Amino acid sequence: MGGIAAIARGAGHRVSGSDRNVYPPMSTQLAALGIQLTEGYGAEQLEPRPDVVVVGNVCTRGMPVIEALLEQGIPYTSGPEWLAREVLGERWVLAVAGTHGKTTTAAMLAWILEDAGLSPGFLIGGIPGNFELSARLGELPFFVIEADEYDTAFFDKRAKFVHYRPRTLVLNNLEFDHADIYPDLAAIERQFHHLVRTVPGGGRILVNGADANLARVLATGCWSSVERFARADAGADAGADAGVGAGGGHAAATWTARLAPGSDGSAFAVHCDGQPCGEVRWPLIGLHNVDNALAAIGAARHAGVPPERACMALASFAGVRRRMELRGEAGGVRVYDDFAHHPTAIATTLEGLRRRVGRERIVAVLEPRSNTMRAGVHRDTLADSLSAADSVWLYAPPDLGWDAAAALQPLGSRAHLARDPDALLAGLVRDLHAGDHALLMSNGGFGGLHERLLRSLASATTATTAT
Repeated sequence: MGGIAAIARGAGHRVSGSDRNVYPPMSTQLAALGIQLTEGYGAEQLEPRPDVVVVGNVCTRGMPVIEALLEQGIPYTSGPEWLAREVLGERWVLAVAGTHGKTTTAAMLAWILEDAGLSPGFLIGGIPGNFELSARLGELPFFVIEADEYDTAFFDKRAKFVHYRPRTLVLNNLEFDHADIYPDLAAIERQFHHLVRTVPGGGRILVNGADANLARVLATGCWSSVERFARADAGADAGADAGVGAGGGHAAATWTARLAPGSDGSAFAVHCDGQPCGEVRWPLIGLHNVDNALAAIGAARHAGVPPERACMALASFAGVRRRMELRGEAGGVRVYDDFAHHPTAIATTLEGLRRRVGRERIVAVLEPRSNTMRAGVHRDTLADSLSAADSVWLYAPPDLGWDAAAALQPLGSRAHLARDPDALLAGLVRDLHAGDHALLMSNGGFGGLHERLLRSLASATTATTAT
């Protein structure tokens, strides 16, 4: 919603909005754009009467502002519907969908197009380092959008991405998530099938060739050309084994990446239809980011950017805020911030860091904040996802709703629980030592723990030196 507000401001509208507990980097972006922000959902924010209210999916019946909106008959719409009507209708939309990697892949794709001189518009659920803003109108015709399967609004329970009508579609991966919206994986697959139905026959779908769930989605119907991507180390025949073509047949991966054994993903060769077409050397790590890069390179080619040019552009890709972002170093401890909140994302993030740091000590810190995580849906796979860490800290507030200690029991003495933020901070300061890597994972602000931890580590070092 903050990105949509930024686009509306760029289009010349006067924009204000409301939310609860807004935190950086979005809060600072809105302030820089001169967008007035109201804390909470009081009816008074509808005075003076706005021309239109764009309603986000966090809003529900019973909120004072929503009840007043309906009573007063003020025109309203959803964020995706407003975007589709006011912006996307005249654009070549490149949409990035999937359970994991949407933000990073969309940022990569936007940067490749920008580097090629195409000045795309974009709406991304994070702040790409190359742009320092999450959304902009850009120039015609291209628009890159992070396409989320979450529901649209209290009055429109379709997935948000069905509004976007992409010509180029990336399907990164598909797992069960959003347990507060969908009862099972099949329900999510159905929404992805609806998305596939909106891609024109002359469009293109870039799909992870190693994902059996996505293969099932395409098998239910596909009317566009399909290209698959797969790492060679994920199985050179991954596309042939898992990919299902538009006509129901198997097809090999168009895009493959070849990495040195044990690579951390910071360098790899890109092949298209079996032929080398470029190399990527960049500051990112993690095999999941190699997959993201293949998807972005393939999508960019559909928009006219040669693969060689795309590979060169990725060398200067600056990543995304809160995606393995180094927030600072204090007392010899490097503190990272990451958005991971699903066991698969947690595991791949830790794997990437482990490949980079080798045997150096990793301390993983997790806030189970998402609705799905708080419901306990992932509790049985949580310990395994954290197994690459040397020490694990879980913030488990009293209202968590499931037995965190039992969930982490397989980790033995490596696992620690903290019931309040102060106890978590104190425990981390005791646990961390020079040379360690602290990986803080949450899809929220984590109560400012990153900066608090850096300050505390710096103070502890100063006190030790003084002694």
